[in-house]
Amino acid sequence: MAERPEDLNLPNAVITRIIKEALPDGVNVSKEARRAISQAASVFVLYATSCANNFAMKAKRKTLNAGDVLAAMEEMEFERFLEPLREALEVYKKGQKGKKEVSEQKRKDKEKKNDSENDKSKEDEEEEEERMEEEPEAENEAEEEEEEEEEEVEN
Repeated sequence: MAERPEDLNLPNAVITRIIKEALPDGVNVSKEARRAISQAASVFVLYATSCANNFAMKAKRKTLNAGDVLAAMEEMEFERFLEPLREALEVYKKGQKGKKEVSEQKRKDKEKKNDSENDKSKEDEEEEEERMEEEPEAENEAEEEEEEEEEEVEN
């Protein structure tokens, strides 16, 4: 677990960004207010995690899932957040599915490219083998012609 209580706090940069996004332009938040919001957010996250962990333990699992978090929110009486959380979860799942499809398509394209390169390499090898087979025949023909010329010269 955390060695110091501060380790349990959320990163200040993240908290500051969330605050700025939530408030209209021109509104300033003091350092003490940001610190208080950060601590409150950290306590909320720890409490929600603890409640979600209880649901996972009841189901004899060690891994928290989205259902555990949603059930925890309901148990903590934050029902008004359930629908926005479900919507955000759907958006996330669609994004992950899209990323998975893109990476799968890239993998397939790479395999096709490798296959076509391998096919080209095989064709080149086959052509080289054919040339090597033809070269000895050409050498034999050249030797035979030389022998014939030598015989003609001798005769």
